[in-house]
Amino acid sequence: MLNDDKMWRRYLMWFAHEHVDFRHAEINSILSIFNIPIKYIEQPSVQKPYWIVELPTEDSVKKIASRSVLVKCCIELWSRANTESQLHTNLKNSLQNKTGKWVVGDDNSNCTSDKYFCPKELIESCCTAKNSFKIEVETFCKHFTLKEKVEKIEGFSYLPLDGPVKLKNPDVTLSYLEFYGVDPNNVPGKPYDVFFGKWVADGQRELIQTHSLKKRQFIGNTSMDAQLSIIMANQAQVRPGDLVLDPFVGSGSLLVPAAHFGAHVWGSDIDFMMLHSRTRPTRVGQKVRTKDESIRGNMKQYGIESQYLDVVVSDFSMPMWRPGLKFDAIITDPPYGVREPTERIGIERENYTLTEDHLVNHIPAKVEYGLPHLYSDLLNFAATHLQIGRRLVCWYPLVREEYNEDQLPRHPCFELVSNSEQVLSKLTARRLLTYQKVHDDVPPVPIEPIARAYNFREKYFSVGEESRRERKERKAEELATNPLWRAAKNLDSVT
Repeated sequence: MLNDDKMWRRYLMWFAHEHVDFRHAEINSILSIFNIPIKYIEQPSVQKPYWIVELPTEDSVKKIASRSVLVKCCIELWSRANTESQLHTNLKNSLQNKTGKWVVGDDNSNCTSDKYFCPKELIESCCTAKNSFKIEVETFCKHFTLKEKVEKIEGFSYLPLDGPVKLKNPDVTLSYLEFYGVDPNNVPGKPYDVFFGKWVADGQRELIQTHSLKKRQFIGNTSMDAQLSIIMANQAQVRPGDLVLDPFVGSGSLLVPAAHFGAHVWGSDIDFMMLHSRTRPTRVGQKVRTKDESIRGNMKQYGIESQYLDVVVSDFSMPMWRPGLKFDAIITDPPYGVREPTERIGIERENYTLTEDHLVNHIPAKVEYGLPHLYSDLLNFAATHLQIGRRLVCWYPLVREEYNEDQLPRHPCFELVSNSEQVLSKLTARRLLTYQKVHDDVPPVPIEPIARAYNFREKYFSVGEESRRERKERKAEELATNPLWRAAKNLDSVT
């Protein structure tokens, strides 16, 4: 049975050490997509690029790796120790382990214990004469030469590997990993942790290069980084056949990973020029947009044009969708008023009306679309048009020193299931908010008075000006106290 503890095996999930704050949110979302249970052998730490977990089947590991862009690889963990010599001792004990069970520390959780090795059958199943193999060596925070890697590999000569060595596409890949901490300026002489086991699957790291904005036909000033776009699609739990909307679609960068994972994608935006690829090119040296530059062109570039429905010019403050339409996910990055304006159709004059003569040729004016109003509209829209149990994923900008979780947008229809920070600068950040719809038929929620006063654009530029001014004053003070500078200044005054 799937949940039979006797069938569960121990795995090492090896992460890329970036976007650390997003790991739990992405992995938990993927686990929920596939309904995979998990056991954490030790509490994951941001100071370590790996998790030690137990999962019911190897197929569960492959499903996680098939979606995650933060996971580098997953291995079936055969041995772990604090030193290389102890690791080899543990593996030799595994070959003599006749119980057919895992042997761990006395508390059944301390994987760094001297008593930590796997059942003999796990090793023997990979060591038949029919199975070709290779051993890979990887380190974190330290570089090995080829000679050093070969020496590490030769240290495993006692394993009963009877099959031929095959460096490309072997039947079995064995992985040896050493962890030297996360501080490249303070690398210890010996590793903190060493691991050995059978490689099971790689994550989707290659998608970062495949979907890189550098290679994409059509981009804009605010096109989302490929890796973060994929993370958003995972946290939205996008599945094949889903209907996904980006109401602030821009250049369509968030639609690409959603379509890659099998969803049918739709977008809207108030910017007519962007949707029709008539804005000024953002690439250095490019003066004119080419005819292939469009959101549809991007979809065609990646071979997912069949997943693309369309994009429409629309003011989000006046939604045009019929009430009964439901989306399976809403993924978006609203404008913050810094690199792109926050605008909606309107006029600042009160009680202003147009005559019928002027209405024919009238071009609507635009006014500021404040962030509190924008996010209130977004949550109210999602409460109406999102399927129950599905997710809204969006970014929220803020000043770091003023951050308080209570200031985040809320709605009684939604539960905030994850909240991850991406630092933009020393002073500002944005948070990726993932809401899950838990209720239906709730009336629109008005904007709170405190939220009305929030203006990120104003805070962004005022804080930036203060920092620049302070930096200039500090440099002047440092120069004034520098004896060489004072001596040079005195010499100039004498001459």
